[in-house]
Amino acid sequence: MAIPKSFLEELEKKRAEARLGGGADKLEARRKKGVMTARDRLNELFQAGTFQESGMHADHDCHNFGMEKKSLPGDGVVTGTGLVDGRAVAAFSQDFTVGGGALGRIHAKKICDMMEFALKSGCPIVGFNDSGGARIQEGDDSLSGYGQVFFRNVLVSGVVPQIAVVAGPCAGGAAYSPALMDFIIMVKDSANMFICGPEVIQAVTGQKCTMAEIGSAMAHASVSGNIHFVAENDADAVRIVKKLLSYLPSNNVMDPPHHPTPQVDLSPDAEFNKLVPDDAKNPMDVTKVIARLVDKGDYLEVMKEFAKNIVICFARIQGVVVGIIANQSAVKAGTLDIDASDKAARFIRFCNVFNIPIVNLVDVPGFLPGVAQERGGIIRHGAKMLFAYASATVPKITVILRKAYGGAYLAMCSADMGADAVYAWPTAEIAVMGAEGAVKILYKREIAAAADPKKEEAKLVADYRAHFCSPYEAAKKAMINDVIAPAETRAVVSLALRNLLSKRETRPPKKHGTIPL
Repeated sequence: MAIPKSFLEELEKKRAEARLGGGADKLEARRKKGVMTARDRLNELFQAGTFQESGMHADHDCHNFGMEKKSLPGDGVVTGTGLVDGRAVAAFSQDFTVGGGALGRIHAKKICDMMEFALKSGCPIVGFNDSGGARIQEGDDSLSGYGQVFFRNVLVSGVVPQIAVVAGPCAGGAAYSPALMDFIIMVKDSANMFICGPEVIQAVTGQKCTMAEIGSAMAHASVSGNIHFVAENDADAVRIVKKLLSYLPSNNVMDPPHHPTPQVDLSPDAEFNKLVPDDAKNPMDVTKVIARLVDKGDYLEVMKEFAKNIVICFARIQGVVVGIIANQSAVKAGTLDIDASDKAARFIRFCNVFNIPIVNLVDVPGFLPGVAQERGGIIRHGAKMLFAYASATVPKITVILRKAYGGAYLAMCSADMGADAVYAWPTAEIAVMGAEGAVKILYKREIAAAADPKKEEAKLVADYRAHFCSPYEAAKKAMINDVIAPAETRAVVSLALRNLLSKRETRPPKKHGTIPL
């Protein structure tokens, strides 16, 4: 006997209805606008034929305000698992064509089920956010649903990577789920994210603003620092997701997807020597140093538009995945400020929890001075960097390129803060402050009494720099491992990384430290 044909026909009919979401017309309208549908995004993410949907036949269970007569296929969200570059990934994709993608009880349950699956199976989770917010007809059930999603975001945090794509509206409480995830990618023109919109802000405060000012991708990327990547369109967002996943382990007990070269290439790269400016006061574009250091000059910069005085990125060095943190002296002279400290600290903690070695490129004159910085809490924010580095147990390699002054020297992971290996270029200066400033404080009277004050000051600066700032002085005191030529940087860092891949470090047992948030 065979299964009756009617059963199979009914199954295929129900599948077809579910795939249509809010209807063929709505799906086609979105595609004409250049916006992907919920299923299009998942199809773009996963390898062909590998998506296994979960909850296709789910529907709302609301019986208020006439909702009992209305069908919401999938309850407005598509969930399931698939393969990305051969590795399992769990995902959800909100469907704006179905009730505006609004979240209700079943909608929330489907997302929670996916996060619990990711937790149990140890795979990353990717969420495409495109929703009008809470489903008003379901009242407190929708609020409860958000609470359950947020709780699982936190439960999953630090166990598997979480990536959010904001591809459409993401308003009110809905914005907190992406905010609780590790990385947020936001589509440039079709997405917005905010707690209170322009109308609410004006009604409550009297302030007039536009959506571009408070909720656009560029506002979040460059001003608020809420997001990590700006995508040109949906396809670009998926490309960024895939690129990001290529550097990340599936979970916190696995190593990143290293592809170490069979032999470590120890040959010098003379191009490094050309990157150092003749005048130490001139800025040096650290992205050029990064490009020479990493494989094929290829790296993925994170939060590129925010706190540009520090650069953070993922890359590979002779096949080994690393997170790179580098001072950018071309912006604010490379000083550390409130935003740069927050940006770096969060990245350090992500790398640490997912076993990604950290390489630090140091060219920092200090913390940014100013009343706004002091009143804004630079002490608390700077302490986040100190805490993050000191608590990180992954391999940490520091290369001091030029300036490394004062507390900022420590905040960029000195040996005292737990760096496993510290190297310095001959151009490095390690000191409490720059020679010019120190001499003016220490030898004020001697300079004033000299026959030629400028000549005397120049002599004292040269002497101070030679005796108190020289990398060789630091090497004498075992504060650094070695002084290296810039041309040797890639070889030295590569070899140090290989030697540190087996690093194991334990800390005193505790729930967690109390980072100065």
